[in-house]
Amino acid sequence: MVKPVADGKGFKLGLFSANCSSGLAVTRVPERWSGSWEDNLRLAELADDAGIDFLLPIARWIGYGGETNFHEGVLDPTTLASALLARTRRITVFSTVHTAFHHPVVVAKQLATADRIGAGRAGINIVAGWNEPEYRALGADLPTDHDARYALAQEWWDVIRRLWTEHGRFDHDGRFFRLEGVESMPKPHDGPLPVLNAGSSGQGRGFAARNADVAFTIVGGPEDGAGIVREIGHAARTRYGRTVGVFTLGHVVCRPTRAEAEDFLRHYADEHADWAAVDNLMRLQGLHAQSFTPEMLSTYRARFAAGHGSCPLVGTPDDVADAIAAFHEAGFAGMTLSFVDYVSELEHFAQEVLPRLEARGVRAPV
Repeated sequence: MVKPVADGKGFKLGLFSANCSSGLAVTRVPERWSGSWEDNLRLAELADDAGIDFLLPIARWIGYGGETNFHEGVLDPTTLASALLARTRRITVFSTVHTAFHHPVVVAKQLATADRIGAGRAGINIVAGWNEPEYRALGADLPTDHDARYALAQEWWDVIRRLWTEHGRFDHDGRFFRLEGVESMPKPHDGPLPVLNAGSSGQGRGFAARNADVAFTIVGGPEDGAGIVREIGHAARTRYGRTVGVFTLGHVVCRPTRAEAEDFLRHYADEHADWAAVDNLMRLQGLHAQSFTPEMLSTYRARFAAGHGSCPLVGTPDDVADAIAAFHEAGFAGMTLSFVDYVSELEHFAQEVLPRLEARGVRAPV
């Protein structure tokens, strides 16, 4: 069964990293996002009513230092997903799960439970891992071989799919997992959960082509992104006979005038950026991840302060709608959004930008 978030009908919009203190904005401004349960619940209910398609919380265990210790407070995504699914009606809620830190049998049970709570609205974001200090914090070693990380992820996912689709007990004797007489009930509500894979390396995009309903990848903008969409789609069709949508990520500063939007961007992402945390984050991305090319990392410092390296969607409601429409025209199936203050800014976005996207045929009316 194709779930609504991956059905290819209209351009999907989701909210990214709202379970984290500061969201994606590496800033010291006092109005930065709290990431609290209370604020996440308010946001989820607002997004559900507004017609936002999905929520994508991330997984973190330690902060990035700096004055704010960026991402110091992070709500667990699987626990949070279950709670939000119980309090919403239509929105999909993903759980980000690191294959290196979570046993597949446990994850299969947790997410099947979440999907039962949400009557089929849970999703899984599979992450192979890159943040080396978190590996050390958890007493694990980060494999230096990127291929090994994705070999583990593939076997991990193969086990979960069997647990969600096969009845009775089975054994699994693999490279990374040896399981004897394992079973998992209940199954998800109506078949395996929609799979999002957040990976921008060659191995990550290959994993998405083979396994994901949606590939979630970082791009410089719609121009270079169009080629990446074609590349992932071609690999999925020719190698695996599959169709895979592609999402990317952006940070939104939407104001009545372009000058107001640019002034606020400068306020939070330049004058009050947490530059020490920005530099720590960029250093780790350069050392252990392949999400950003060296060229991106050499020029993206301002983007990291504004939104963790995501694409800027800055200006008037027309400007922001134009920017989102450009990603739609480039072939993307959707994108995630982040804000400095998710609740108040999403209210304005829902009132001003969503109707413009509907009028252009980018999204169907809610």
